Amino acid sequence: MRLFNTQSQQVEELVVNEGHVGLYVCGVTPYDTTHVGHAFTFLAFDILVRYLRDQGERVTYVQNVTDIDDDILRKAKEVGLTWDELGKRETARFRQEMRDLNALDPDHYLAATGHIPEIVALVETLLAKGLAYESGGNVYFSVARDQEFGKLSHLPRPEMLPIANERGNDPDDPKKQDPLDFVLWQAGAEGEPTWPSPWSAGRPGWHIECSAMSTSVLGPTIDIHGGGYDLIFPHHECEISQSEHATGVKPFVRYWMHAAMVDYQGEKMSKSLGNLVLVRDVLNSYRGDALRLYLLSNHYRESWEYQDEEIERWASVANDLREAVEFPAYGIGDILDVTRDRDLCRAALDDDLDTPRAIEHIQAIGQAILEAPEDDDIRGAQRELKALGALIGLDFQQPV
Repeated sequence: MRLFNTQSQQVEELVVNEGHVGLYVCGVTPYDTTHVGHAFTFLAFDILVRYLRDQGERVTYVQNVTDIDDDILRKAKEVGLTWDELGKRETARFRQEMRDLNALDPDHYLAATGHIPEIVALVETLLAKGLAYESGGNVYFSVARDQEFGKLSHLPRPEMLPIANERGNDPDDPKKQDPLDFVLWQAGAEGEPTWPSPWSAGRPGWHIECSAMSTSVLGPTIDIHGGGYDLIFPHHECEISQSEHATGVKPFVRYWMHAAMVDYQGEKMSKSLGNLVLVRDVLNSYRGDALRLYLLSNHYRESWEYQDEEIERWASVANDLREAVEFPAYGIGDILDVTRDRDLCRAALDDDLDTPRAIEHIQAIGQAILEAPEDDDIRGAQRELKALGALIGLDFQQPV
């Protein structure tokens, strides 16, 4: 199998060590409902896990939830819930909506607040190695100490700060030595949840959470680390720096995989803009197969725009495929041969998860079944259609 590696900017052969693949995917911050941009990202990794397991590989799939965050604290106050009540409610909703899309559950679903001791230990290691510094109860990673900082995003330093500032960095923090330094531990404000540490009662920074969680399950080197394209910088860049310096092991990640953004009404779909298409709203009118097919009809690395009218077309495709699977198979004449489309479908998935091309061949098999002469034996073709459908996560549900 070949995958595009964000770090090398090349499609590379996936080399599997000892028949095992460790996969870590950055999950949601559970303060609001799931939109189709989220679903697009997680379905890409769902297909990856399905395909690798179909190939006989043993996959350990780890996903996290950032269950303590400024956005969670703010939203909890707005809706009159505690931060953990809100986080648990929205996490449960997200996981159910992913199941409604027939997404596989991760083998390990990790919450940041469940790994505070590991986080504190990681921060202590970075301090002991001189990569971090304490200031007023906060602990920061010193970006200047890492000469390789930027090796994932390939951004020149002048471009780093504006992007970091858009994504949670405070360049005016007087406790910092450098505006680009990032928080490993922050002292808690009055009324906020805190955990004990050698520096202050506080909570972890965003980036260090994922380093602690991923290494706790998968060790110092992860085979594949993924998430949305907007996590490349600063989140994943910072993960590399702190992880490789803390463990002394390189690389932290062998293959970096990122899903593109989804636009809606001319702009990137995002909670901050409010231009969201919610998964639950779509699934109130359409079955999961329809939305799954629509999302997977776009390559995971290519940005695209969600069109409301397109879901209707893919609902029709889902119904046609279901009809082909259930079509009465009475013929005992010529065997309907779909070998070519089967092989081309698998070859497409083998080539950087080319789901649009794979779906074309799945549709071709479905059409061949429905248009086959009455005497043809279509049973083998139907078995192939079911198997390929399962490979991309279809369950051939009944229509609405």
